Amino acid sequence: MIRTVLAAMFALAVAPPFASAGEKPPVALYKNPQCDCCEGYADYLRQNGYKVTVKPTHDLSLINRQHGVPEHLEGCHTTLIGGYVVEGHVPVKSLDRLLTERPAIKGISLPGMPQGSPGMTGRKSEPFTIYELSRGTPRVYAVE
Repeated sequence: MIRTVLAAMFALAVAPPFASAGEKPPVALYKNPQCDCCEGYADYLRQNGYKVTVKPTHDLSLINRQHGVPEHLEGCHTTLIGGYVVEGHVPVKSLDRLLTERPAIKGISLPGMPQGSPGMTGRKSEPFTIYELSRGTPRVYAVE
C-alpha cells in the first residue's frame, strides 16, 4: 500500500506539465484482448489529439490494484496518462481538465460501461458521474 502511494506521488511529481491544449501526453490503454468498446475509446482519444498505445492484457484487475483503483470504481479498461490513472470511458473534457489542473489525486473514473459514453454504443440516458481516485470516500470530480 505504501509503495503504491509513493509510486503515485512520484509519478505526479515527475509528470511533465503540458503547456498547451495541442501538446498532449502519450496514452497507454490496458484492456481485455476481446473488448471492442475499448478500441472505440482508443479511437475517440486519437480523434481528440492523443497518441494511444493499446496494451491487451488478461491481468486488468492486477493493473487496477497496482494503481489503487477500488473495485467499485473499475471501468472496462485502464488508461495511464500524464502520471494519472483514468478508469473507463471518461469523456475527453474531464480528461483534459485533469491534465490541465493536475490535482493531487491518483486519477479519475467513470465506472462500468455506461451506454452512450465515448466508445460505447447506445444513447446517453443520464449525465455521467466521474469520480476522483483518491483515498477515503470517493468524491465526484465531474458530471457530464
